[in-house]
Amino acid sequence: MMTMNVGPFALAVPHIILMVSLLLATLTGWWVGRRSKLNPEAQLFKLLMVALLVARLAFVIVYFDHFRDDLWGVIDIRDGGFFAWPGLIAAIALGAWMAWREKTLRIPLGSAMAVGVLIWGFSSFVLHAFEQGTRLPELALRDNHGAPVALVDYVGKPLVINLWATWCPPCRREMPVLAEAQRKESDLTFLFVNQGEGETVIGEFLASQGLGLENVLLDTGGQLGQKLGSAALPTTIFYDAEGRQVSSHLGELSRASLARELDKLKMDAQP
Repeated sequence: MMTMNVGPFALAVPHIILMVSLLLATLTGWWVGRRSKLNPEAQLFKLLMVALLVARLAFVIVYFDHFRDDLWGVIDIRDGGFFAWPGLIAAIALGAWMAWREKTLRIPLGSAMAVGVLIWGFSSFVLHAFEQGTRLPELALRDNHGAPVALVDYVGKPLVINLWATWCPPCRREMPVLAEAQRKESDLTFLFVNQGEGETVIGEFLASQGLGLENVLLDTGGQLGQKLGSAALPTTIFYDAEGRQVSSHLGELSRASLARELDKLKMDAQP
């Protein structure tokens, strides 16, 4: 499962894990410090902001070549470009300094940090293990000419599947990035699986954009998104040559965030 529905919204599971971890850490800090009337809520929020900032900066530094022509993209965090571990280490270091500086906060802040980090780490590990155990669904679709195709026919090379629709603004924005990668990455197979639209709408959109996409497939019933547990668009899933899921990305891809996902896919493909 990649998303969970909260009312009309579809939230990514990693985001839910982060929010739940912060909530339980805040409750722990309040509970431990209630007798002395010390609540480390403000400190926890600062630590979260520092963790996110450092995680983003680490990502930008590693993939800076992809930001040279688009410096505004550095602050556009919609691409999900974060390295978690540098951010986590920075937050723990700052939290330790805060606790050392204010002795009365040591126990409530330390307890809150321990609970938050443990819950986030364990939940993220379980999610990653579940994702790694997921295989390419056996599903029959149609290409943009109406011919039947099966997803399993594409097993044999590392595979990138993009779920999209013409009405989805983030899908439209990321499409040139994926089209460029399709032209450059000949060792990978890219599938563009449209969710819920017909041949005419898709054909008109592709003709107007001039993207030259290959492997455009139609999933008029949105079956693939349901099988993958994603109710949001765009969603991109990465599989190895044997059809095992390596990673996934919910939301818009930038050149940098796509490069990161492809790096993970290529690393997994190495013997």
